[in-house]
Amino acid sequence: MKNFTVAASIAVALMSTTAVSAAELEVTHWWTSAGEAASIAEFARIFEEETGHTWVDSALGGSGTGANPVILSRIIGGDPMGATQLNTGREAEELIAAGLMRDLTDIADEVGLREFFVDETLLEPCTYEGRIYCFPINIHSWDWLWLSTAAYEEIGQPVPTNWNEYVESWPALEEAGILPFGLGTGWPIDGVPGVLMAGIGGTDLVLAINRDKNADAVRGPEFREVAEALDNLRSVISADTMVPTFGDVGNQLLAGEAAGNIHGDWLQGDLQIAGGVPGEDYECIPGLGLNDQLSGGGDSFYFPVLPEGTDPEVIEAQTELARIIVSQEAQLAFNLKKGSMPIRTDIDLSQANACMTKAIELLDNGLLPSGEATLTSDTMAQLNDLTKEFIDNDSITVDDYIERYASLIESAD
Repeated sequence: MKNFTVAASIAVALMSTTAVSAAELEVTHWWTSAGEAASIAEFARIFEEETGHTWVDSALGGSGTGANPVILSRIIGGDPMGATQLNTGREAEELIAAGLMRDLTDIADEVGLREFFVDETLLEPCTYEGRIYCFPINIHSWDWLWLSTAAYEEIGQPVPTNWNEYVESWPALEEAGILPFGLGTGWPIDGVPGVLMAGIGGTDLVLAINRDKNADAVRGPEFREVAEALDNLRSVISADTMVPTFGDVGNQLLAGEAAGNIHGDWLQGDLQIAGGVPGEDYECIPGLGLNDQLSGGGDSFYFPVLPEGTDPEVIEAQTELARIIVSQEAQLAFNLKKGSMPIRTDIDLSQANACMTKAIELLDNGLLPSGEATLTSDTMAQLNDLTKEFIDNDSITVDDYIERYASLIESAD
């Protein structure tokens, strides 16, 4: 792990010349919320200003769960885009093995990626047989508890400082007609078990399950505490109180309609757009206030191999975008809007808000491996389905949940 340093100035280290002629480069992604759209616009702006090429934006709704099948099917079907965002993980492994993703190793060496990369463990999911096939562009973590200042002012209690204090406040919140836990429909529940695992279960449990795929650890007492916490959480969640998106939950927090939420740090991008100020309108607590290590994941850019006969300028546009997304200027502009941590150690983060600052301070403790980084997309999909089923169906007991979770980890590769 490398420490961040403050650069004397911010410069664009593109190591390339402006393109002789312009090309259009289609870029697919699923960043459609207010904060996400503002952040991806920074990449597009810098790419067009620096190269003269045109960024053709192909945003896909439904986050990763809805967008991934479209992205992957296009590449497999011979209709690849010029570049695409995917989660930093194993979901593109088969495409890389099939020769459908561009090898970026030479570009990584040219820009000195390893020299400024904050945590090289995030490069592991991008590496196949010693070659680099994607560039991580940020460090995201699910491990955040978001709390509403207005909600706790309403019940006359201080804002909790950790998960245990938060749970203790639920009865008072319910009595005041405030949702203890706001939740968006669909995928936002997927990350909650991993956050509970890291916060309540602890570092050793995360390593045993996500890294070592140890099913006995799932059947042990530490994971039972995690499952019981999830069981307790589902008691304050119901389908009729869910809102359409995680951005809507952010609005609930700012209005004091919901008291808390477990969600990734990208939520702060939407909170910023809505005018929320950390420490005033909401509190952000990493690791549930119980663990000083965050699980590390995030987003990466892949560049599919384009069909034979593609205009060389389009291929050059791919190259230039790959350089730009890890440049100092782009990393700063993008991550300040996204709410995520940059992958560079040599940029000035004096503009970072309180939440990003907390995250950066924890980076020296090392990142825990997220399930997305260590488990296949099939295994993750089955775990996510199990969680949704557990939340929706009270007849599934804690014992049932534990055993089914253990069976999935037992069969994971």
